[in-house]
Amino acid sequence: MRRLAVLLGVVVSLAAAGTASASEQHPTLAELENEVICPTCHTLLALSSSQIAERMRAFIAGRISAGDTKSQIKAKLVDEFGESVLAAPPKKGFNLLVWVLPIAGALLAAVVVGLLARRWARARSGEAAGLSAGGSAPLDPELERRLDEELARFEA
Repeated sequence: MRRLAVLLGVVVSLAAAGTASASEQHPTLAELENEVICPTCHTLLALSSSQIAERMRAFIAGRISAGDTKSQIKAKLVDEFGESVLAAPPKKGFNLLVWVLPIAGALLAAVVVGLLARRWARARSGEAAGLSAGGSAPLDPELERRLDEELARFEA
């Protein structure tokens, strides 16, 4: 059973690697439209109808037919319009923070919530143990006498 799971994992990994490589070598216009932003309206190229978006689509289609890879096309667009034309920042240099900080923040938040929940659960169990073991502060003698009288009257 374990061998089957390992074999299945290897097959899926190899299939995914082939797909990613094919996408890099033979990109489509639709694929790149979802990875590039129109510089005038700041929406995905696929959603933009501005004149510059139409020119960018024509440029991308021309570069695809010329045989450029996805990375080459994106590099040419970045050279022309700057890094802000990319929908997702590159995973290098200072831009790496954009990818790392949300994950680190989510992990930190999970740890803090876990610690607070553990602390809260311990405090609750400590209160329950203290009440059942008689560990609470003693009552005022007058109040205790009145409570005993009320309980005796209630039971009778």
